[in-house]
Amino acid sequence: MTLSTYSSTLLLSQQLPTLQYSPTPARFDQTWEAPLATLLGLGRAAGADLIEFFLERVNYISCLAEDDAITSIAPRLTTGAGVRVFRSQADCYVSTNDLSFSGLKSALEKGLSILGLQLPAPNAYIPEINLELLRDYATKKGKDTWLASCSSMREMGEILLAANDKLKQKASHVQSRRATYFRDWQEVLVAASDGTFARDIRLTQSVGYNLLCADGANRSSINERAGTTSDANFLRNWNYEGAAEQVAESAGKMLYADYVESGTYPIIMANNFGGVIFHEACGHLLETTQIERKTTPFADKKGEKIAHESLTAWDEGRSENAFGTVDMDDEGMPTQRTLLIEKGVLKNFLADRAGSLRTGHPRTGSGRRQNYTFAAASRMRNTYIAPGDYALEDLFASVDKGIYCKKMGGGSVGATGQFNFGVDEAYLIENGKITKPLKGATLIGEASEIMNKISMCSQDLSLAPGFCGSVSGNIYTTVGQPHIKVDSITVGGR
Repeated sequence: MTLSTYSSTLLLSQQLPTLQYSPTPARFDQTWEAPLATLLGLGRAAGADLIEFFLERVNYISCLAEDDAITSIAPRLTTGAGVRVFRSQADCYVSTNDLSFSGLKSALEKGLSILGLQLPAPNAYIPEINLELLRDYATKKGKDTWLASCSSMREMGEILLAANDKLKQKASHVQSRRATYFRDWQEVLVAASDGTFARDIRLTQSVGYNLLCADGANRSSINERAGTTSDANFLRNWNYEGAAEQVAESAGKMLYADYVESGTYPIIMANNFGGVIFHEACGHLLETTQIERKTTPFADKKGEKIAHESLTAWDEGRSENAFGTVDMDDEGMPTQRTLLIEKGVLKNFLADRAGSLRTGHPRTGSGRRQNYTFAAASRMRNTYIAPGDYALEDLFASVDKGIYCKKMGGGSVGATGQFNFGVDEAYLIENGKITKPLKGATLIGEASEIMNKISMCSQDLSLAPGFCGSVSGNIYTTVGQPHIKVDSITVGGR
């Protein structure tokens, strides 16, 4: 954007209607600095402590193949911006589809009014906001070419149909076969009155299977999903034959499995998506949004033991191509690694800007949101239990009778950590050995108790893509862990 009537370092508020900007229409770049700096100064002149603009463009498409046909292709293009206004410990958020100067100014004015602030009088000076030189992660890392390099719509359909055909070859007693894919391309720009000025492009993709098998009264349903960031060739390189073999094998074993007997058991929980329980039952309780709401039992436990000494856990945004990896968060802060728990001791919480303001915990690059219609909040990125010191055989050898939870399903978590999760694929452990397959298992527990019962962690850390919903919408996250042993847990069954 070029300012044509910017003759003085300081502007009078009466000059604002005469300002003319020429935005770069197809890209967020350095030319957006002048109008955003002016608007940020206007907000400060009105009495706000801090103002933040979040600009976004999205190019999204999903594709669904059911059995031998493409049944859905759903593209979506969106553009918008949000402005967040802070005054003392209060804040408000307003979003708009209008990225013109007047549209952004109108959104700012609404935000100010919600907090009881008004635009300055006509003769008031607007302070100059000096933004940093644009931190352009997209250009620096060659991300501007990603969208054009992704699979075409035709290629998406061809790959998914080929994948479904392979699943038909591998599985038996098939009721339905589904292969799904989506690509989410997002360009963001963040500017704030503390000087933040940063741009990024994110490319998130996911592909997977759902297989339903039936034989008489016997049923089994298995899902398998892969996901990545930062790889335009992801769909082309998907090993759908290998995925089909795994899904078909699991569905076949679960089709005739016995139902688990309810009771309290030691369990071995598999790596990869097994980490979803830590994410849901503990990770959310370490976000500052939970401290603000007084819904976490860990609010005043920093520096204290909250888990078994075998457990160390991280949240970070740096793992290459992982689903929750970002170069910066949605408040423009560079990503980092955050040690959550070390040998059972709570070390840190996850904090966004507002969470840090209200709780005193330092920001961790965890301010995330679904899109421009949501204010950022403290959210997880790649969250996992760290590898331990045990060999996998040691975990199984320690169990006389228990359950091996190989593949986790869906579940729910209460406000303070009570949870229940279904297990899609499970096996009985007898005398340290895996024996017969089991189905119908549900894990039931409470975070503050279960964390102290994770007594053994193996060395085989593996990560899995996930989708997380919370106060700032649905975002992409990674869950993960090595194989872990839980000394005892309630298992619902028949």
